[in-house]
Amino acid sequence: MRTRNSDKEKLVEQKTIEMLVEEGFQGFSMNRLAKACDISVATLYIYYKDKDDMIKKIGASVGKTFMSETLKGFSPEMSFADGLRKQWENRARYAIKYPKEVACYEIIRHSQHGEYILNESLKEFKQTMMDFVQNAVKTKTLIPLAVETYWSVAFGPLYTLIQFHKEGKAMGGKPFKLSKKTMEEPLKLVIKALTPSKN
Repeated sequence: MRTRNSDKEKLVEQKTIEMLVEEGFQGFSMNRLAKACDISVATLYIYYKDKDDMIKKIGASVGKTFMSETLKGFSPEMSFADGLRKQWENRARYAIKYPKEVACYEIIRHSQHGEYILNESLKEFKQTMMDFVQNAVKTKTLIPLAVETYWSVAFGPLYTLIQFHKEGKAMGGKPFKLSKKTMEEPLKLVIKALTPSKN
């Protein structure tokens, strides 16, 4: 029986990410992937049962890494303002450093495998974020909101900024680069919008 090779496994994962981002599911096949990795198709089946198994496992792996990165230096016990700031910083850093991984995760998340990779990658993250929101509401530093409302207001502006950064320009074609400075004003507005009034 042939043994697993961690270097080859990493190469397969990286090439899968690249191919899905650049060509989508239509241009992806085990044969083309094997050729891109300079390995035999049989070698792929050492690591994965089939193409669907590969996509699910790689999607879950990318998702777990992304979620783990968003939790670096973050605690659900943080004040709402500090916790949201840390989330913005972590998400922006990962998105800028690993754009292909983020794009691949989004592609798989919106495919037939989406539910699987969400369940696999969100386990710890989901509970941590729920604890953060509940703690912030309890300490009256966050207004009570439906989850969907909270998520769209808290993170929608950040993902718009990340998209501007990806395109290299903002509205009207003005050059744009995401940084702590360009995040500061929208972040302050989001925190203000979600913080209970003192009146």
